[in-house]
Amino acid sequence: MRALSNFIGGNFVAPKSGEYLDVFEPATGSPHARVPASGPADIDAAVAAADAAFPAWSATSTEQRGRLLNRLADEIDKRLDDLAHAETTDTGKPISLARRVDIPRAAANFRYFAGAIQHTTGEFFETDQPAVGAPLHAMNYTLRRPRGVAGLISPWNLPLYLLSWKIAPAIATGNTCVCKPSEVTPTTAAMLGELCQSAGIPPGVINIVHGAGQAAGGSLVTHPRVPAISFTGSTAVGRWIGEQAGRSLKRVSLELGGKNPMVIFEDADYEEALSTCLRAGLSNQGQICLCASRILVHRTIFDRFVRDLVARVKELRCADPAHESAAFGAITSRAQLDKITRIVNDARSLGATIHCGGRSPDVSSLPARCKGGYFFEPTVMTGLDAACSVEQEEIFGPVLSLTPFDTEDEAVRLANATSYGLAASVFTRDLARAHRVSDRLASGIVWVNCWMVRDLRTPFGGAKASGVGREGGSEALRFFTEPKNVCVRLE
Repeated sequence: MRALSNFIGGNFVAPKSGEYLDVFEPATGSPHARVPASGPADIDAAVAAADAAFPAWSATSTEQRGRLLNRLADEIDKRLDDLAHAETTDTGKPISLARRVDIPRAAANFRYFAGAIQHTTGEFFETDQPAVGAPLHAMNYTLRRPRGVAGLISPWNLPLYLLSWKIAPAIATGNTCVCKPSEVTPTTAAMLGELCQSAGIPPGVINIVHGAGQAAGGSLVTHPRVPAISFTGSTAVGRWIGEQAGRSLKRVSLELGGKNPMVIFEDADYEEALSTCLRAGLSNQGQICLCASRILVHRTIFDRFVRDLVARVKELRCADPAHESAAFGAITSRAQLDKITRIVNDARSLGATIHCGGRSPDVSSLPARCKGGYFFEPTVMTGLDAACSVEQEEIFGPVLSLTPFDTEDEAVRLANATSYGLAASVFTRDLARAHRVSDRLASGIVWVNCWMVRDLRTPFGGAKASGVGREGGSEALRFFTEPKNVCVRLE
């Protein structure tokens, strides 16, 4: 079984405690690696390395930083197959998905910010106003300077993709960073350390410390020499981070949970809505924060839509995610599988109709090596009240709940009827309705007649309990820099 290491100051090092955690392969339920059980001493070492590297890295030209980010993207491309295999082994997602989407998008993140940093602009204001009784002519300009050591904490569902989404803008703007990937899916992060060496990233610019949430992640959040924290994960942990960061006035970006609605009106392109619903609800076994889990369908097409969706969902079969033909893999951890099972059982007790799925598959339908894996059948259910616990709690699994509506106002009310506000989708041919409803939805992202169309230049993030701050494009570059105004008297 492979033992992973921390990556600190350009070197791979063991945890100071000498303790490790098992990493389980979701498809088999068996451990396949060991990851450092790091703690405060390891975080201290990583922050010290990042702090030491900061003066030279922040003084490096944007052209050179961009060149190194592009080299790192090239190294990811070279190792695409290895990284895809590692991600599938860690997460249970189909290897075709990792190879086609997750790993290429990680490389694309580095390439985007390598270019974006070359085209950032400052602000200039000419001031001509009375001051202390006499005219004063001055100019003001704003500089944006890196903050220092950025603490980056990423989740288990898209481990390399979301980690790169944080690292790229942080180091492009001249910061150094300490990364804490999920201990559940650490392998691609460990491999990223190797790629940093190959790409020539200076030692200490990117540091990777593995470990459990409180011991490693908590130590990073509360470290006095880390002025900025970017976190993607659960709302409960995000609240704790917000409280801790507030005490020390750290800059914080929190990308948290979602309970995303998809609103399908009677005039929608029916086939497009149906196929997108299948993809938006069940990609990566529903383990994407942007997945649509609440499907709101106009009553005139509701019964037909449920029937056709169930027929397509039944065609999906739990399979060994390492096989190229697999379209639906395993749940990433035993804990997540147990949570999904509990919530679906709660739905049954609340009177939901389970049209398909709703359980783990019969092991006889799985390959021999997968009989102990964490599988759950894709599930479609109806009949739940919008205010019930199942409709309010983030499931983060392959479970779709469908509800009919009669009017536009009712659709908006149902869509907004949770504490979350990350993303939403609207399907309609009526352009005026599309704009009107999009504006009324309390979500940070709204897709019209599509889902998961991402332009890296646009802000990313949610409203309400789905987060604080925005990532993506210029928003990310602004988050990782500190504005400084300079006022110069001209006469």
